[in-house]
Amino acid sequence: MPEPQPSSRIDLTHDPAALKALTHPLRVRLLGLLRADGPATASELAATTGETSASTSYHLRVLARHGFVSEAPARDARERRWQAAHTLTTWDNEALLAQPGGEVFLATSRRQQVDHLGRTLDRHEADLAAGRLAPAWRAAAHLDDYELRLTPASAAELAREFAARAAELAARDAGNPEAARVVVVTAALPVAGHPDSPRTEESTGADAGPAQDGEAP
Repeated sequence: MPEPQPSSRIDLTHDPAALKALTHPLRVRLLGLLRADGPATASELAATTGETSASTSYHLRVLARHGFVSEAPARDARERRWQAAHTLTTWDNEALLAQPGGEVFLATSRRQQVDHLGRTLDRHEADLAAGRLAPAWRAAAHLDDYELRLTPASAAELAREFAARAAELAARDAGNPEAARVVVVTAALPVAGHPDSPRTEESTGADAGPAQDGEAP
């Protein structure tokens, strides 16, 4: 079986069946684990997720049916290994929301990303404590949040520019022995002001600046 190509992606914008398949939190996590850690068996994934092998095996077959995963070369005749078929899942929000199940998918995927961030923070702290990361990462790692006033167009532009810059830096550091796997999570979530709140939207401008790690602005 061919390994997934580094730039390969699957676009869910016009595939309601695939959208529905990815509304299950465990399937999202299994796909993420295969992309991050490489091929694995259902039993190995069960040990990682705390699920049963029967459960992970079933959900892997569903993912395979919709083209998210494929069989990987087996190490012996008794095992069945799985690999991610693509490195990225992409979609267009506006078009996606017009599809059946699009809103459910977006809500599920966003909650999964928040959960992923929590697990990543736990792993990061454990790796630092155990000395598995170079000391320089203590200063380089960051978790920031900002409260800005943006238009929808500006928020979309921010996402595009961040993605482009991230890809540029990743390409620059490819093959560098000092590079480590870095989990990057971004969000731009507008919230409406509350008319009965003494803190109006006019008082929450961009000059508030970034909050410190783990603090709300």
